[in-house]
Amino acid sequence: MKFERRYTQAGRDPYASIEFRKTTSEIRNPDGSIVFQLKDIEVPASWSQVAGDIIAQKYFRKAGVPAKLVKIEENATPSWLWRSKSDEKALEKLSEDDRYGSEMSAKQVFDRLAGTWTYWGWKGGYFTSEEDAQTYFDEMRYMLATQRVAPNSPQWFNTGLHWAYGIDGPGQGHHYVDFETGKLTKSKSAYEHPQPHACFIQSVSDDLVNEGGIMDLWTREARLFKYGSGTGSNFSDLRGESEPLSGGGRSSGLMSFLRIGDRAAGAIKSGGTTRRAAKMVVVDIDHPDIEAFIDWKVIEEEKVAALVTGSRIMAEKLKPVFHACINCEADGDDCFDLKKNPRLKQAARDARKSLIPEAYIMRIVELARQGFRDIEFRTYNTDWDSEAYGTVSGQNSNNSIRVTDEFLHAVEEGGSWALRGRTNDKVVKEVDARKLWDQVGRAAWACADPGIQFHTTINDWHTCPNDGQIRASNPCSEYMFLDDTACNLASVNLDKYLQTDGAFDVEGFNHTVRLWTLALEISVLMAQFPSKQIAKRSYEFRTLGLGYANLGGLLMQSALGYDSDEGRAYCGAITALLTGVSYATSAEIASEVGAFPGYERNSEHMLRVIRNHRRAAYGETSGYEHLNTKPVALDLANVPHQSLVKAAQKAWDKALELGEQHGYRNAQVSVVAPTGTIGLVMDCDTTGIEPDFALVKFKKLAGGGYFKIINRSVPMALRKLGYGENAIASIERYAVGHGTLEGCHVINHGQLMERGLSKETIDKVEGGLKGAFDIRFVFNRWTLGDDVMKQLGVSDAQMDDHKFDLLSHLGFSKQDIEEANAYVCGTMTLEGAPGLDEAHLPIFDCANPCGRIGKRFLNADSHIDMMAAAQSFISGAISKTINMPASATAEECKQAYLRSWRKGIKANALYRDGSKLSQPLSSQVLAELDEDGEIEEAVTSNKPAAEKAMIVAEKMVEAVRHQREKLPHRRKGYTQKAVVGGHKVYLRTGEYESGQLGEIFIDMHKEGAAFRSLMNNFAISVSLGLQYGVPLEEFVDAFTFTRFEPAGMVQGNETIKNATSILDYVFRELAVSYLSRNDLAHVDPSTIYSDGLEGGQAKADAMAMTKHISKGFTRNSLTSLKVVEFASQGATALKTGEVVQEELQVGQAEDMQPEEDKAAMIAKARMQGYEGDSCHECGNFTLVRNGTCLKCDTCGSTSGCS
Repeated sequence: MKFERRYTQAGRDPYASIEFRKTTSEIRNPDGSIVFQLKDIEVPASWSQVAGDIIAQKYFRKAGVPAKLVKIEENATPSWLWRSKSDEKALEKLSEDDRYGSEMSAKQVFDRLAGTWTYWGWKGGYFTSEEDAQTYFDEMRYMLATQRVAPNSPQWFNTGLHWAYGIDGPGQGHHYVDFETGKLTKSKSAYEHPQPHACFIQSVSDDLVNEGGIMDLWTREARLFKYGSGTGSNFSDLRGESEPLSGGGRSSGLMSFLRIGDRAAGAIKSGGTTRRAAKMVVVDIDHPDIEAFIDWKVIEEEKVAALVTGSRIMAEKLKPVFHACINCEADGDDCFDLKKNPRLKQAARDARKSLIPEAYIMRIVELARQGFRDIEFRTYNTDWDSEAYGTVSGQNSNNSIRVTDEFLHAVEEGGSWALRGRTNDKVVKEVDARKLWDQVGRAAWACADPGIQFHTTINDWHTCPNDGQIRASNPCSEYMFLDDTACNLASVNLDKYLQTDGAFDVEGFNHTVRLWTLALEISVLMAQFPSKQIAKRSYEFRTLGLGYANLGGLLMQSALGYDSDEGRAYCGAITALLTGVSYATSAEIASEVGAFPGYERNSEHMLRVIRNHRRAAYGETSGYEHLNTKPVALDLANVPHQSLVKAAQKAWDKALELGEQHGYRNAQVSVVAPTGTIGLVMDCDTTGIEPDFALVKFKKLAGGGYFKIINRSVPMALRKLGYGENAIASIERYAVGHGTLEGCHVINHGQLMERGLSKETIDKVEGGLKGAFDIRFVFNRWTLGDDVMKQLGVSDAQMDDHKFDLLSHLGFSKQDIEEANAYVCGTMTLEGAPGLDEAHLPIFDCANPCGRIGKRFLNADSHIDMMAAAQSFISGAISKTINMPASATAEECKQAYLRSWRKGIKANALYRDGSKLSQPLSSQVLAELDEDGEIEEAVTSNKPAAEKAMIVAEKMVEAVRHQREKLPHRRKGYTQKAVVGGHKVYLRTGEYESGQLGEIFIDMHKEGAAFRSLMNNFAISVSLGLQYGVPLEEFVDAFTFTRFEPAGMVQGNETIKNATSILDYVFRELAVSYLSRNDLAHVDPSTIYSDGLEGGQAKADAMAMTKHISKGFTRNSLTSLKVVEFASQGATALKTGEVVQEELQVGQAEDMQPEEDKAAMIAKARMQGYEGDSCHECGNFTLVRNGTCLKCDTCGSTSGCS
């Protein structure tokens, strides 16, 4: 094949026109600790810090790279393509530490990738001349360096290590087909034939231990995960539960083996040194165990909820049992006898009411009897990588079901559906198709699984049906082909082909697609595979996965809405051009080296598929051959650039013409992958076919830290829409903020000076405002210094309060602060921007609402319709998640699936916001209790406030009513004063002798007697509920997160720093003090007080203080009290007449700001457009949905294949 130069010149270094810079790559945890650091690396100057970090952390070879190399001569290969190895003689002259090390320049990576492809391409006979090979080598290096294209991660990990550095190792059980002899060969080397493929589909037979069977699959998966690849399998051949076995007995069923495989995959992934690999589990809709499979993750999520809830109940109810035993002063074993220890009897009774097993209660009593003075009661949380999730199964794979048109027609018609045995194909069970479909919808709504793969549509577009049906996909659902095949991916960065005049660079795009189609084809030739069957079939069918990234960015820069006819038509035209050129290139390669071995027996079907693609490119609505679902044809009239239409049609004409003459080298050529990590390497605003997730981004600085920038697509779109530079600047400032208080009419330099701040202090504040997320984070002791804070009247205790609000202290109102926030830090949305025409807002719609006040976001149909616009021109499928709001119903989930099917999409996965326990959403208060509407009727009536409160209280205690337990006449408790949203609130508690909460009083200094009286009477109703046995947890769960004014910043409370309402504040305080619910605190109580108790006996003696000291005041522990020490008697908890001294531990001012609490970090991440989960590798809260996977914008980790 001949190649032309478009970006480079003959005889000139391809990097000559590219500026490079030295930098330090560093990735930190949220607490500031370093995850990864590499100094003095070299990357292109135009690359962002994030892109440099990703290539250094993920893709640089960190060890074994020789400092000195020597070329190995090969007679039939040009000398500049000879491979290298370590120069042992030269290395001997160096110190041992200097002999081997890490790659330090991006040029080394580009050279080893492009060099390896060119080397194997030369050996395979793909180049007409040495000049063509040199051209190819230079052009590929240039495109890598300028972020035009990136291959999938395994290429970066593995390709070229042997060719460039001579790195090698023993074979790992891989195989390859020798391209010269056609013989299947077992690899003796780990890297001579690299593993460049990201996506695998593996078969699994109904056999336990033999090759190709169940246990063999786990081994094959391990080989893939080790090298950073992902795999999917259809498990439908496995027998259902209770199907007969050949040797007698009954099968344990599909689910038992899926659980084993899930656990094995989780262990392998956690031990990898590259990144998390990925796994897809597919089951046919007619499998006898399909109902259990659909509900698998739903049930596992319920188990997590039970673990979390149960662990907290156990901790809460068993602690009093234990304390009742060890704090008893009775003689002998009377302390451990329920009949003789009334406190123990009551604690045991309370535990039984919570359904804690009797045996477990008595176990705690027995441990106390044996002399244990302290027991740890473990509690679990709902973090997605927590121990609770690690305990259950189903968390290490994406799950999908395969549905046929026959089943979906049965759903539409209300018919029955047969589940068939695997061994005899007999009907095992008849089910109602609609009920089974309802189960699918409910499961997708509840836990975002299973996804759907439309089996009939997939196989209608199958190029090689004579070799079997397509039954599965890779983990991200974009690669769909025969079992035991593999696909290597690469994605083109569309942003690089948008010209300054707004036109699309068709010629440059065609050039790129042609060169990269060859790169992927060469990768098949040079690769090794994890099993004999995959090696053989990959050689026979040679499937490729060329796609693109940054579609969302391209559309926004072109001033086209993602949810617009023009946007969809643009997407369709680009996709048609990519696949048309790639198939034409494949046919061109076939003319040189021959068609893929499986082509001849499938030529009729493949040409039919090509003709159907071509018809869609011509916008035809009829005449398609053997398709059950009509595809979405190219919308010719709405494509912004008609030259793109003509180019796409010309490409398909050529692809069909050359294919008819020579066949094709590859059975498939294109997919749309999620481009997770490689999208970051290319500095893509958006990944794959996804829209953007935020309009304001936080750009990483080389020296650490971030600064805010508007999405670079926004100003380009505004210019195209005709806005002037002044108007654009005004809109940008609205979104990003001014970064200064100058010009702010509510809080400005003059007002700050009036309140005691000097010009020098104000300059310090100004220095921190540019990158601030909230101005309150800048007005603190770390910016101003303790001396200035004291001059402003701030006490030491207030300075130690991590969330102390200095601006409120200086007299600024909540509204003033919010307005100043919008002025300085921006709204992070364009909604309401000055001078912006509302008709233009759809152009800037993102996957999620943007910023604090954003309401707009793309609906589910817009995602589906965009996929449909591209699907007609893709060989494989599209990896994309359909985002749905939390308010979406199960019915809407089902309709989204049906819409996808009717539009010819091959696969679909839904994600409803909040469908995972790790992202809990607020629920309606009292909704479950108000089945008869009595509460609603009461609170909306004109009845007195006290009567309303009594109705609510009675309703809440109805299910657990028993004899009222009166409080003692003289009772313990505490009074907590705080200011919530500028309003003083006094919370007073009363306790039983056991320390259990029995009553509360709420008093407010607020104008208007009605609200104050309502709070008083509400407190009475809650007290009655507590005395009738309603667990405090019920009140906490019901009233935390409620929203009404007054609300906002909380002052005067050590642990609660923000509240959405008075009730939210009150029940957070009670939960922290009496239930040890530190998850509802903003500052962990353990960080406020130091523990003055040392030794078991001292702690045991000190427990006697609870007889006199409020349990709520000490927050359920004694760490806030200092033990009074007497020289003659040692440590004594309390002596008659002695005063218990409170120990105040004052935090020291440090140079660095303390770590933000997790709740605030999650809220901040969600506001920035992220998911709110923390990355499993670097811990940062920068995970974003990426196709059907998750990607970390900080370190580049992804749960997908690319």
